[in-house]
Amino acid sequence: MPDPTPRLLLLRHSAGYEHSYLPDAEVTIKALAKESSLFKADTTHNCQAVNAESLADLTVLAFATTGELPFDDDQKKAILDFVRRGGGFLGIHNATDTCYNWPQYGEMIGGWFAGHPWHQQVTVNVEDPNHPATRMLGRSFQVVDEIYTMKNWDRAKTHVLMSLDNGSIDVTKGNRDDHDYALGWCHDYGKGRVMYTALGHPDELWYEPWFRQHILGCIKWAAKLES
Repeated sequence: MPDPTPRLLLLRHSAGYEHSYLPDAEVTIKALAKESSLFKADTTHNCQAVNAESLADLTVLAFATTGELPFDDDQKKAILDFVRRGGGFLGIHNATDTCYNWPQYGEMIGGWFAGHPWHQQVTVNVEDPNHPATRMLGRSFQVVDEIYTMKNWDRAKTHVLMSLDNGSIDVTKGNRDDHDYALGWCHDYGKGRVMYTALGHPDELWYEPWFRQHILGCIKWAAKLES
């Protein structure tokens, strides 16, 4: 009898900049799987491990990737079909800094990295304090992180969970005319769910209890364990 436990696969392939937090993300996500008993987690560097056959056994596909990933057309179709048919996709931090030559990926995740003008302590406004990914964060919180700005991103096309409090930064360093810097969002994609958190650059953040609960909440929502 097949194991009904939801399964997550984290792809941590760096075709561009190699983030130092990646081993910490692997440790944390596997620990959350074990501690919560809600899902099972595997990780891989190998892009060829993401294909129609492997996706058939998954509940959530997570990306912590950079650069142009070496996916062929069949793999790209399999990934999009996986989500459209009801699978979950979780993008972590640099998951928006990847697949620039794959327009459908940008449409699915919601946008692409356009720069990181602030690496400092910032205030984050929690726009939806009732969501599984943010309900532990209060109405606002402070964090030291590398703050991404986005292009080809529009809040009308997604549900914003967290955004930058522009009063905590020098907004003149930004690159969006609307000064709208979301740090987390989610939306449906076909029958599936897409979740993105822009936080996670500092290695030590992955061991903070609140951030671990945030990541667990992201996974729960993407896996349809919570709505």
